[in-house]
Amino acid sequence: MNTGELVELGQQLRVDSVRAAAAAGSGHPTSSMSAADLMAVLFARHFHYDFERPDHPGNDRFVLSKGHASPLMYAVYKAAGAIDDEELLTFRENGSRLEGHPTPRRLPWVETATGSLGQGFPVGVGIAMAGKRLEHAGYRVWVLCGDSELAEGSVWEAAEHGAYEHLDNLTLIVDVNRLGQRGPTRHGHDLDAYARRFQGFGWHTVEVDGHDVDAVDRAYGEALSTKGQPTVILARTLKGKGVASIEDREGLHGKPLPEADEAIAELGGSRDLRVRVQPPSTDVAPRPGDRGRPELPRWGKGEEAATRDAFGEALSALGTARGDIVVLDGEVGDSTRAEAFAKEHPERYFECYIAEQQMVAAAVGMAARGWTPYAATFAAFLTRAHDFIRMASVSGSGLALVGSHAGVAIGQDGPSQMGLEDLAMMRAVHGSTVLYPCDANQTARLVAGMAGLDGIRYLRTSRGASEVIYGPDEEFPVGGSKVLRSSGRDRLTLVAAGVTVPEALAAAEALDGEGIAVRVIDLYSVKPVDRETLRSAAEETGCLMTVEDHHPEGGLGDAVAEAFADGRPVPRLVRLGVRTMPGSASPAEQLHAAGIDAESIAAAGRLLVGEAIVS
Repeated sequence: MNTGELVELGQQLRVDSVRAAAAAGSGHPTSSMSAADLMAVLFARHFHYDFERPDHPGNDRFVLSKGHASPLMYAVYKAAGAIDDEELLTFRENGSRLEGHPTPRRLPWVETATGSLGQGFPVGVGIAMAGKRLEHAGYRVWVLCGDSELAEGSVWEAAEHGAYEHLDNLTLIVDVNRLGQRGPTRHGHDLDAYARRFQGFGWHTVEVDGHDVDAVDRAYGEALSTKGQPTVILARTLKGKGVASIEDREGLHGKPLPEADEAIAELGGSRDLRVRVQPPSTDVAPRPGDRGRPELPRWGKGEEAATRDAFGEALSALGTARGDIVVLDGEVGDSTRAEAFAKEHPERYFECYIAEQQMVAAAVGMAARGWTPYAATFAAFLTRAHDFIRMASVSGSGLALVGSHAGVAIGQDGPSQMGLEDLAMMRAVHGSTVLYPCDANQTARLVAGMAGLDGIRYLRTSRGASEVIYGPDEEFPVGGSKVLRSSGRDRLTLVAAGVTVPEALAAAEALDGEGIAVRVIDLYSVKPVDRETLRSAAEETGCLMTVEDHHPEGGLGDAVAEAFADGRPVPRLVRLGVRTMPGSASPAEQLHAAGIDAESIAAAGRLLVGEAIVS
């Protein structure tokens, strides 16, 4: 396209953004109008993509970080022939693929769900890392960001990491339109203010008039020719560009234009220009293949091993068997034991440093490229990345997350390091799987099994060593449990997971010596939970007691209670958990203070059985 045609294409994208929002009666047309020229030049001149084959390994990748500007994205799809005008006008309708914020669940051309600002750019960094370090491919990653979202800390985690990784295959386009939701942004149209920040992180910066299509074209060309560092294009634009009554005016964010027909006429009316997007490169390196079943580490019954150690060894073995496994660390690989993978497979290990948001975002980006990421840090620190985990679920992304140093059982480090909310957080994520192993062989099996699951998978590991109670060939299906002790005389069922399993077994042994028979269930699958085994135990013993190294809210106890939420009679249920704020103490002292060690469990069991007899 020549200059005049690019200008016309930009106007068409504005018109179609206005039309889509008007048909929906909602949306963000003014935010779309500011970036229309940027998108017109990108897709007409520089983007390489096959819309018929969105999974083509040579395709460039585009991320709309300012996801509220979805009308603009859909207008581009129409110009490229991917959707028609009829579908464009279904924007935001029930059942339409064209949601208020784009998601890959509905549209194959969308890389990641956005809309929670500050996320698309970090995910784009992950995609670019996959292209450069894993696939050694020539495709480029383009991210369109809004100036408002540059206030998010995750953006600067991404900026630092993108420069650290020398991602010259990544171009960030910032639509600096000056206006946010409620008024002016922090730096308004001061492009130099943004440039200084990006330059400080090591980015190549280009400042440009975002409505001068020739200048934008040259800026993209400069980005393509820059080697050794990523490029950010800071484009000065006007919100609502092209319509005098709304251009650069406050108070119009997130609203359809009040006089849409007049605005369309002022923009020159509807057009039907078509963009011939350039085809992708066919020079693509093959992906590494599988080498059969992993040879998982094995431990004998009675040995002592920490589940975090088992995680590291099993992950390394899994990486040997499967070339699609990648691991991301938050600078705690020596503690989580993810470093075992790094030693064996350094080319697939990514150090993200103390930047948990970027770590999870990079994992989302790699998953979008077909890799199977495992991201590991302390369970407590994953809470910082919860919004990224939530949005990964919106994307339908497949991530394996591992949280170590869970619960008061870590001991003297104190509450800042203790994951005591992680089970609740992960259970609340749509479609998630939550696993909490108690010994090394169980951990190894679950680590390997996670790779074959969909959605968000979470594995909780423990710091201290514990006795191995399962043989190395035992199977642990997701949604299952293990009944470790039972009889026809049982008067109480103890339900435990992780570090509380050996405590429950010891308590059951003590109670048995007093003539109180107790069943013990290892509920290693916290979500989905083994409803049938729990319901049988309730019917046969009458009393359930859950024991967890976690706050009572949202964890193991709530998972068990929900097994009886279908209207059937609810059994006597007592929940033991961490109800006070811990301090520094030894692991044994911590468990006792929280009331979840063997002695405390036995005492609670005596009381519960006694009350049941009296009643």
